[in-house]
Amino acid sequence: MVSIRGLYFVVTLFLGSFFGSIFMLGPVLPLMLLSPAWYRWLTDRIVATWLTLPVALLEMVFGVKVVITGDGFVPGERSVIIMNHRTRLDWMFLWCCLLRYSYLRLEKVCLKAALKAVPGFGWAMQVASFIFIHRKWEEDRIHMANMLGYFCDIREPLQLLLFPEGTDLTDNTRARSDVFAEKNDLPKYEYVLHPRTTGFTFIVDTLRKENNLNAVHDITVAYPKNIPQTERHLVLGLFPREIHFHVRRYPVSTLPENADLLQAWCQERWAEKERRLKEFYSATPRLFDNPEARVPPCKSELRVTLVKTASLCYWTLFIALSFFGLWMWAPLRMFFLLVVAFFLVQQKIMGGVEMLELACHRHWSTKSQKDERSRVKDGPQAKKE
Repeated sequence: MVSIRGLYFVVTLFLGSFFGSIFMLGPVLPLMLLSPAWYRWLTDRIVATWLTLPVALLEMVFGVKVVITGDGFVPGERSVIIMNHRTRLDWMFLWCCLLRYSYLRLEKVCLKAALKAVPGFGWAMQVASFIFIHRKWEEDRIHMANMLGYFCDIREPLQLLLFPEGTDLTDNTRARSDVFAEKNDLPKYEYVLHPRTTGFTFIVDTLRKENNLNAVHDITVAYPKNIPQTERHLVLGLFPREIHFHVRRYPVSTLPENADLLQAWCQERWAEKERRLKEFYSATPRLFDNPEARVPPCKSELRVTLVKTASLCYWTLFIALSFFGLWMWAPLRMFFLLVVAFFLVQQKIMGGVEMLELACHRHWSTKSQKDERSRVKDGPQAKKE
């Protein structure tokens, strides 16, 4: 049966992302044509304001308890985040951790390309330059290289979330993982799936070569009470009562440089996760570590509470004003329709706002290179004159 609380959660997130994409992100889209780097700087901060909303709803409205143990983050550092994929909602729950230990504006997510077509959520993800993949490596490799190259060019700090398992843990996916284990003479796992390491090694190698990587954060997530597997469970009001994150930080200098050794390193982390999760779910109470071992966050709990309170107030008012403005003012309705048409048409033509952003970056990079060559060429001639 549909839960009022669950419906409120999903509808609030959808309306926030939908109206936010149009009325907050829409006005800054033209900046992309003038300066992709400044456009990225500004839109990352706008999107981050929305990322605080699920955290506020989960913790303040639904009373979800978040427990974080391990190494924590160095605020503002460039990193790749790898995490087990227990449910389809892990990426959203991770924001509860990043709000305390990092900056939400730094996060990008590798996720399946079908999500970019979802109105509201998908549009905001496109503007945020999330990396959409089709699970066809030859295609994904080219797109991933282009996106990573862009992030390295503009030197904007990046924390890229990647799920090496490729999908969430279910009975069907566990069965496929067991088949993979048998074919490759690997142990069968109960709490995780065997990781696919090709994308992980490619991302780490690319960022490391561009000197744009400080560390890899290996995060293990667990739900001791109530596991919402899909969005449907949220609509039914089945929220997790607790979310536990165990963070291990590996400086880039400690990672193997050889691709095969890096793949083996990732597989070792998943073997550790299997052992860690087995101990977690068999312990009473279910904890990754004792309370004394919990790493202190970089933000005080008072600051986090103020951010969550401000987020709830702002987005509630913003959604209400969006409806009121559409009802009262014809020019706002025209702008609304124009931006909606833009998102729909550009996806058909360009394949997503992030692809248009890449095209603008290439244009300005090419122009800059031509100007530089012209200055070099004209330099000697100017001296002769």
